[in-house]
Amino acid sequence: MTIKDRIAKAEHDCAGVFAHIDQLEAANTQRVLALFQKHRVAARHFAGSEGYGYGDVGRETLEAMVADLFHTQAAIFRPQIASGTHALSLCLFGLLKPNEHLLSACGDPYDTLSEIIGIHQAVPGSLAEMNISYSKVEPADKGELDIASVLAAILPNTKVIYVQRSRGYSLRKSLQPSDMAELFSAVKKIRPDIYLFVDNCYGAFTTQDEPTDYGADVVAGSLIKNLGGGLAPTGGYIAGSQLAIDRIASRLTAPGIGLEVGSYQPGYRLFYQGLFMAPHTVAQALKTAVLAARVCEQLGMKTTPAFDEKRSDIIQAIIMANEKQLILFCQGIQAASPIDSFAVPEPWAMPGYADEVIMAAGTFVAGASIELSCDAPLREPYTAYLQGALSYAHGKLALENALLSIISPDKDTEPA
Repeated sequence: MTIKDRIAKAEHDCAGVFAHIDQLEAANTQRVLALFQKHRVAARHFAGSEGYGYGDVGRETLEAMVADLFHTQAAIFRPQIASGTHALSLCLFGLLKPNEHLLSACGDPYDTLSEIIGIHQAVPGSLAEMNISYSKVEPADKGELDIASVLAAILPNTKVIYVQRSRGYSLRKSLQPSDMAELFSAVKKIRPDIYLFVDNCYGAFTTQDEPTDYGADVVAGSLIKNLGGGLAPTGGYIAGSQLAIDRIASRLTAPGIGLEVGSYQPGYRLFYQGLFMAPHTVAQALKTAVLAARVCEQLGMKTTPAFDEKRSDIIQAIIMANEKQLILFCQGIQAASPIDSFAVPEPWAMPGYADEVIMAAGTFVAGASIELSCDAPLREPYTAYLQGALSYAHGKLALENALLSIISPDKDTEPA
């Protein structure tokens, strides 16, 4: 059986899951359309601004829409936020003061937060340098939050409990927003002063609800992931309570200035259009991930989540037999990309990561992981993390090419 035949069989197996994703897309598109209509978005909102950016109606309306989307009191939606890591960093430095404590409820966070927190050493500018302490609670055996252990780990000076929705570079399951409800309720009963902060990267629009619907004080993510719909050229978002957003805004700009300033001369059309397209684009990414899971399962490879498992992010983890196979798979994704298809990605010591990382991303927006990309740290188990796809058709073609890179196309054998 050829790879093309396997993909055709997998598509048949995935029909029911695809139908569910279509329903999700329709529901989330309806939500977003209602926001555009409620806020009376017009061509004037696309215009850019200069200087301080006082009274920038395009920026202010986007932030009001995102607050409504997450059912929060306020939001930040800014091109000036350089990445998802930057958005998360702003939140941590805004919510925490010297001598306070940060508690992670799902083990160590994504690699790029390690130096921000100062997990291994107090690097210049880190939370550790400000005498902000850190501790973690590992997820339970099946990846769910260990609520009893989190509550037991709260200290008198604990100020932020951090939850990472996505799996990141781990094999635990991604968390459904509703999975957080019991923990959030329990924390607020005993310590209402603690901020419940969720890293929402890769998660927006993969469900019909969000962590803020269950008590999260703050969520944050990147606009070159889900919420930007593959069109936003840069930026990040943060949504939450007014108290939390006011504190974070003082770190975005300066105390006393907050959200009043911030110009963007190129204009906001791509941000509005990206937000409108986001439910559709996320659906394309989810279908690509589901197909990848099913085909690789047919080949005897371990995947997580399984093709028919509930999802709360766009990431598909595929465990490879060895380092060589991992590299070849990523290179196969790159070769099937619209941009830089001729480039051959190699592992390198990327800033912010503990291990060498290989990244395949032939994207229109540099580093946009809502576009099709595949990356992996070079450590055991050798796991490729596939995410994104502006179109399912491209995701399918790229998957075929990547699998052909690691297995003979005319043999029905497991990859070796």
